Amino acid sequence: MKKHYSVIVVGGGQAGLSIGYGLKNKGIDHMIFEKNQIGHSWQEKRWDSFCLVTPNWQCTLPGYHYSGDDPNGFMEKAQIVQYIRDYAQSFNPSIQERVAVLKVKKNQMQGLFELTTSLGDYTADQVVIATGSYHLPKIPRMAERLPSNILQLHSSEYKNPRSLPEGEILVVGTGQSGCQIAEDLHLMGRKVHLCVGGAPRSPRNYRGKDVVDWLDQLGYYDLTIDNHPDRDNVRTKTNHYVTGRNGGHEIDLRTFALEGMQLYGSLTDIVGDRLKFESNLKQNLDRADEVAESIKMTIDEYIDRNQITAPFEEPYQPVWQPETEVLDLDYKQANIAAVIWSIGYQADFSWIEVPVFDGKGYPSHDRGVTSVKGLYFLGLPWQYTWGSGRFSGIARDAAYICDHILSKMKYAYPGTLLAVNEAAIGS
Repeated sequence: MKKHYSVIVVGGGQAGLSIGYGLKNKGIDHMIFEKNQIGHSWQEKRWDSFCLVTPNWQCTLPGYHYSGDDPNGFMEKAQIVQYIRDYAQSFNPSIQERVAVLKVKKNQMQGLFELTTSLGDYTADQVVIATGSYHLPKIPRMAERLPSNILQLHSSEYKNPRSLPEGEILVVGTGQSGCQIAEDLHLMGRKVHLCVGGAPRSPRNYRGKDVVDWLDQLGYYDLTIDNHPDRDNVRTKTNHYVTGRNGGHEIDLRTFALEGMQLYGSLTDIVGDRLKFESNLKQNLDRADEVAESIKMTIDEYIDRNQITAPFEEPYQPVWQPETEVLDLDYKQANIAAVIWSIGYQADFSWIEVPVFDGKGYPSHDRGVTSVKGLYFLGLPWQYTWGSGRFSGIARDAAYICDHILSKMKYAYPGTLLAVNEAAIGS
């Protein structure tokens, strides 16, 4: 391998492959470095029954849209991994797998980026960071107070109910992962204790269509971060919980409670043998329901405004209410054998020694373009739209970054002079 490239892409997931597709089509000399193997995170960081929560028709990677026979279905883990790998095979990207990028900095004298990798040192005129932002699993310090005989896992390490020891399971967090893992355990007959946080929930089907179909018609997936009513906070908000399991359905934690799952408010502390919970279970359940109902109301208004014929549905009625909230639990008496922490990730860009980060260590950018010439990010949540970090929106973002890269170049690989004008940039 040579030691200098016009563009180096860090990360070979769907974001890195997407920008690689565009760079290759434009004849731009580049290399993608992937720390593991293509499809690694989908294969190793998801549980066995994992599936998409958005329909297959939203899988629209650049030049490789879903073409199977179930566009309204939800691909399971093995199918997702195969989709990613088939995508890579479809255009044979310039990629080196099992190469970790350890440091990125910019040599101001030469105007080049210098990258330290597990394979050696490289330089590039421009760099795309396509590693997403889900880097370090969040596990609170209070976890240290639990005894060693209780198995503790982050949601990214959970595989299936059979992999856990006998006994009851505590799941902390009710984002998408927490709710789906709790359901996975519940359906296999495991006794689950679920700490309910403030995550919103989404309907699955409403008035004859999947909610994703309605939101697509409403133009929600074209809403940009600049036009979002909560633009300052939306990037850090927890995703709505819903599932694509068994053809897709709504997750109603109240139904789980009726079936024997024990619900609590947020976990606040561990004191001796006792788990302490906040008195916010009812508040969190009610708030999640309100969000789901507000989505339905938006759809209702759209249906009425456009005089669309659609079946009527009655408003949601809670099937269960917490009569009293349990604020204290002896985990020994409850026979808690495992704890699954489902409280998300934090970003870690400490290996990038370029001054483009805010006070929280998160990259400052405009649609992935930073203030440092030649440095870009791709695949961040709400980088531009809801789909920016997903199969549905990465193509638009990748094309935008690719055009920026081209506009900053004098030559395209393998040496053809580019007339960098509007026609070339739009090609």
